[in-house]
Amino acid sequence: QVQLVESGGGLVQAGGSLRLSCAASGRTFSSYAMGWFRQAPGKDRYFVAAISGSGDSTSYGDSVKGRFTISRDGAKSTVYLQMNSLSPEDTAVYYCAAAFFLREIRFGSVASWGQGTQVTVSA
Repeated sequence: QVQLVESGGGLVQAGGSLRLSCAASGRTFSSYAMGWFRQAPGKDRYFVAAISGSGDSTSYGDSVKGRFTISRDGAKSTVYLQMNSLSPEDTAVYYCAAAFFLREIRFGSVASWGQGTQVTVSA
């Protein structure tokens, strides 16, 4: 099983940008599709973005399309989430996720979760 550690969260003003990172270890990184979810206080965990093991395919939640970009670096076994044009509605704990297939991440069938990183967007 793959272990995931997120970093890069923090406090940013509305309209600003952040880049989250998720370092993977334990198994062959390219074997896994990777993704991001987020959970705001008192709400369910929602899908944000996913990328296939090869990096050729990506998928995004409707609320982040055009603002967020997911990418991966095989040499560093790391997946990134570049977040632009942030708004207070993006405030949440962001979780990294791994699965064997991109579609599994889309449907929340995740093999491994990270511990989460807090993103706070001030108005």
